[in-house]
Amino acid sequence: MDSTDEKHLAPPASPESTAPASSPVSNSDPSAPRATSTSSHSLRNEIRVWTRDLLIAIGLALVIIVFLYQPVKVEGTSMAPLLSDQERIFINKFVYRFEPIQRGDVVVFWYPLDRTKSFIKRVIGLPGETVEIRRGVVYVNEKVIPEPYVPPQYEDLSDFGPVRVPKDNYFVMGDHRISSNDSRVFGPVANRFIYGRAVFAYWPVDHFGSLSGTEADTK
Repeated sequence: MDSTDEKHLAPPASPESTAPASSPVSNSDPSAPRATSTSSHSLRNEIRVWTRDLLIAIGLALVIIVFLYQPVKVEGTSMAPLLSDQERIFINKFVYRFEPIQRGDVVVFWYPLDRTKSFIKRVIGLPGETVEIRRGVVYVNEKVIPEPYVPPQYEDLSDFGPVRVPKDNYFVMGDHRISSNDSRVFGPVANRFIYGRAVFAYWPVDHFGSLSGTEADTK
């Protein structure tokens, strides 16, 4: 028997299973509207949770910026090429409450000769150390200090010192040595005048990045 014969031998449909032509037939699930409503409610809850978390994150970021960091504008070129005139940076105002000032830190401090002004320079000599400059080369305790952050065209080939840095004071210099008013002029800076460390540049965008440690040296 071939497949054609099988088709002709199919049993007729049961009368009970045949719906009248005029009878409406619905394939919809009575529970579908409830499922859609539940899904919509779940989505709204998820959006609400995400919005709440986002607002909390923004609030925490603002608190951190306001209380831990301070935006400042650089004026002048004494810290070029690391920092340019009118550049915007963030300084950490609380870092030195938890860790000591280190050589190489770029710090912001009240100008010792006029405390209404703020300066930004790099720490070169620490308390108790002896700083001397011979034809532009910086010596601390008779050892040469490597300074990759000072380009040859910004070097000052004059001599200075030696001077001993007093207790609780720091010898600071600008990276643009031939155009910097620093400890060679106004002397070491007292620890109490230093109120922050430069940590991040945010404007202009091509200077965007960290100002800390090695990253600052090679920026």
